[in-house]
Amino acid sequence: MSFDRNTPYVDYTGIDTLLGLQKPRTDEPAESAFIIATQVMELLFALVQERWEAARDALEADDVPGALAWLRRACKAQDVLNDSWGLLADMTPTEFNRFRDSFGEASGFQSYGYRKLEFLLGNKSAAMIRPHKAMSGVVDQLTGLLERPSLYDAALRLLHRRGLSVPDDRAERDWTRPYEPSAGVEEAWKAVYADDRPGNDLFLLAEALLDVAERVTGWRHRHLVAVKRTMGGKTGSGGSNGLTWLARNAEQDVFPELWSLRSTV
Repeated sequence: MSFDRNTPYVDYTGIDTLLGLQKPRTDEPAESAFIIATQVMELLFALVQERWEAARDALEADDVPGALAWLRRACKAQDVLNDSWGLLADMTPTEFNRFRDSFGEASGFQSYGYRKLEFLLGNKSAAMIRPHKAMSGVVDQLTGLLERPSLYDAALRLLHRRGLSVPDDRAERDWTRPYEPSAGVEEAWKAVYADDRPGNDLFLLAEALLDVAERVTGWRHRHLVAVKRTMGGKTGSGGSNGLTWLARNAEQDVFPELWSLRSTV
C-alpha cells in the first residue's frame, strides 16, 4: 500500500484538482459553503443531463424500458441535487452580506449547466444562449439541445407513433420554440391513464415523467426559499429581482398536461 506518487484514487478522481477549485475571496466561513454547494450542484446538473438525454434518446428509439431505467436513475440524482440546498439552509443574511460583493455580477442565472436542463425540459429560448457567446463550446452544446426535441417532445412523439391523439404539430414542430400546452396532448395522456395496468409501458412512462417533474418543481421551490431566507427581495447579482423571477418559475408546471389531466380524469 505504498506509492511513489499520487495514489491511484487521487489520480483517477482528480481529488487534488477538485479540492483546489475552492477559492474564497473573503474570510467569511459561509463563503466556502456557498462555493462548495454551488460546485456540487453543477456536478449534479451534468449527471442529471446525461440521464435525461439517455432517456430522450431511448424514447426516440422506441425503447421504453430503457427510458424508464434512465428516468429512475435521473430521479435518484435529482433527489441528491435537491437535498444539496441543505448545505445553505442555515446561512443568515448577515453571513451572506459579508461576502456577497466578492462575486460581483456572478449569478446562478448564468449557469449553462442549469440552462441545459431547462432546454431538455422544453423551456427553450435562443436568447438564453447569449450570455455564453464568448464560450464557443458551450454555445455549440446549448444550440444542439435547443434544436433537438426535448425529453417531453420525445415522449409525445412516441405516443404519436403508437397511434394516440397527439396532434401532428406536437409530433413535428420548431424545436427551438418553448413547449406550449395542448388540449390534444392532454387527451392523449388521458387515454394512457385509462389503462393503468402495470403492463402498460406508456402509463409507467407517464408516471416516471411526473416523478421527474415533481422533483424539478421541488428544486425550484428550494431555490426560492434559499434566496428568500438569505437576501429576501433585494436586487440579485444579475441585476433583477431574483425572488420575483424564482417565484414565477416555481409556479410553472413541468410537462403541463400530465398535471392538468388530473383535474379531468
